[in-house]
Amino acid sequence: MGPLKGLRVVELAGIGPGPFCAMFLADLGADVVRIDRPAGGIVATEYKKDLLNRGKRSVSLDLKTQAAEALRLIEKADVLIEGFRPGVAERLGVGPQDCFAVNPKLVYGRMTGWGQSGPRAHTAGHDIAYIAVSGVLHTIGPADGPPSVPLNLIGDFGGGAMYLAAGILAALWETRTSGKGQVVDAAIVDGAAHLLTLQWSMLQGGTWADRRGVNLLDGGAPFYGVYETSDGKHMAVGPLEPQFFAEMMTRLGLAGETDDYFSRERWPALRSLIADVFRSRTQGEWAEVFAGSDGCVAPVLSLWDAAADEHLQARGTYVVHEGATQPAPAPRFSRTPPELGRRPPHPGEDALDDVLSSWT
Repeated sequence: MGPLKGLRVVELAGIGPGPFCAMFLADLGADVVRIDRPAGGIVATEYKKDLLNRGKRSVSLDLKTQAAEALRLIEKADVLIEGFRPGVAERLGVGPQDCFAVNPKLVYGRMTGWGQSGPRAHTAGHDIAYIAVSGVLHTIGPADGPPSVPLNLIGDFGGGAMYLAAGILAALWETRTSGKGQVVDAAIVDGAAHLLTLQWSMLQGGTWADRRGVNLLDGGAPFYGVYETSDGKHMAVGPLEPQFFAEMMTRLGLAGETDDYFSRERWPALRSLIADVFRSRTQGEWAEVFAGSDGCVAPVLSLWDAAADEHLQARGTYVVHEGATQPAPAPRFSRTPPELGRRPPHPGEDALDDVLSSWT
């Protein structure tokens, strides 16, 4: 049931990146037990469709009075994930030192926006603030408009959850030789900034301007952006290489307009030319024109349309499991393929003693 089969993870209930990280580990086969609050937990939707909790078990504990019970579970775990503000876990009696006292080999994963230190560490925040301060938000959006909000994918899930998952797995590898656990401090501001490494390289190399909407990969180039179709939908284009750009222009009927396409002086006129052509047909018609080609052009699909896309259906990228459409586990493994297990549990659905018995 996945490459992480046998890995025992305790998740202290939270929202956003912590649950996503724990879900990712559960998708790959880890046995994740979520400690929910007795009041019913933190559920953003009907619990059976709260997909960030898929594949997990849930026990109900009040950490203010039942920290000792939580430590009984943590004692048998390989990993703990918490997303409290700095100092809260310590006050509850489940901080790193409390946990290491009963389980010296534990990997203690901490998920925050600002990190465990620094002037903002104890202040509240959400994804948009973290990517704003890290510099990411400034880079996204049109040149003549405000920054565009990129969902919470770059901060919460990209710079947060996935960096925590990578840190946990790295710490587990190190524990194999040292026999000691450690704290993984995953801050969204750190991860989001780290994701900007390419842009920092280009900025200091003179090929990236510190302004949005005017660069090669931020929509500034006419061959890397989005164009509206006649039915009000959109096509995404990204033929950076000469042969791919030539393919796109040929299929647009603009084969004679490929010279000096990297010249910024040409970009305004080239963008207008390409935009006029895309507005002449529907999204479906353009999708047929570019089907099977190397033009690097694809339709911008809605969520439901993406789930029904021929290629994604062939790969099983989206699946229907326990009555809910959802992304399948990723990435793929040749020998230990993960598969979706139990539906998201009702908060407190599992008995602590049953979980402890299974973790003997």
